[in-house]
Amino acid sequence: MTRRARAVLAVACGAHFIHDGFSDILYVLLPVWATEFGLTFAQVGLLKTLYTGGMATFQVPAGILAERRGEARLLAAGTAVTALGFLVAGLTGGFVALLACLAVAGLGSGCQHPLSSALVAKAYDTGPRRTALGTYNFSGDLGKVAVPGAAALALPWLGWRGAVEAYAIVGLLAAAAILVLLGRLGAGHRPVPSAAGAAAEGAAGSGIRDARAFTAISAIHVIDNSTRTGFLTFLPFLLIAKGATVPSVGFALMLVFIGGAVGKFACGALADRAGVIRTVVVTELATGAGILLLLTLPLGACLFALPVLGVALNGTSSVLYGSVADLVSSDRRARSYAIFYTLGIGASALSPFAYGLLSDWGGVRLTLTVVGSVVFLTLPFTLPLRSQPAPVAAHHSA
Repeated sequence: MTRRARAVLAVACGAHFIHDGFSDILYVLLPVWATEFGLTFAQVGLLKTLYTGGMATFQVPAGILAERRGEARLLAAGTAVTALGFLVAGLTGGFVALLACLAVAGLGSGCQHPLSSALVAKAYDTGPRRTALGTYNFSGDLGKVAVPGAAALALPWLGWRGAVEAYAIVGLLAAAAILVLLGRLGAGHRPVPSAAGAAAEGAAGSGIRDARAFTAISAIHVIDNSTRTGFLTFLPFLLIAKGATVPSVGFALMLVFIGGAVGKFACGALADRAGVIRTVVVTELATGAGILLLLTLPLGACLFALPVLGVALNGTSSVLYGSVADLVSSDRRARSYAIFYTLGIGASALSPFAYGLLSDWGGVRLTLTVVGSVVFLTLPFTLPLRSQPAPVAAHHSA
């Protein structure tokens, strides 16, 4: 593929790394905030809900704005807003202020997924698009591994405020780099619609070509995202109850995310051999069973089990993300991706607060038992995909 396409992919991967780092650093910070501010589990969940809710809220508007203004400036601005939200959060002194900062930061982060995905898909329109999108997805996992781990190590030295402010500055520098690099590449500027493109848009509507398959994949995505976010939000509290310290919780999360990064590729290989439907069934069965097993294991055994669980935990999303490209029209790709991401991220936004209420009522162990059981609800939604094998099974490498 051309050097320009690879450069666009690199910028999108960098944006994904930075934004997933912001999102998943919260899993390390939530127990710290719970202790410092005396929060209930419902309040802990609400912090994550406000951030993810802000992200979900701006997905579709970001996709629509990108159709008119291009992706470059909007992606850079969103990254800067997210970084500023975290920077101000490091200066706050209470729960309500944290809520406001995370809500604003989440709105900014709502630009990243649809716009970066659209940039990559556009750059590789005539090349190995699925491989490029798989690389883009993998880059987010690197952020999930590196940033929470680095934050956990930095907490004893810098405190949570110093760690958050330091990463916020990294985010601001990244925003400037995105703007400059995409400008030099001539990527993500205001699109010039053609007559053919306008006709295709009119025919495509929202951009979804196969509504039945898109609906089934989206339903799996909603359940998968909500249970993953619920699990990761309350996993640190389970580990602390088993005797873990905050740094060791950061290490445990890093193990989960390392497994998740491996899962991006392992599940692509599995899909090549077994097909997308069977891959989803295997990963969801392994995720639900793994979460339930974790409840019975001592801390040391949990640390060994977490990377394996991480493979299954992220494996489903890897297959689903790439499959979207086969079900939507290229003319409204940013909008179609935004719809898909909004559904999943919206579910992720609601689940921490709902599971937090359940934790306050019945404890974290009950919550994670429910989370592990709900994962199995994805399985019936694989059945409608059997009648639409071509568009779904086409993706193997994301």
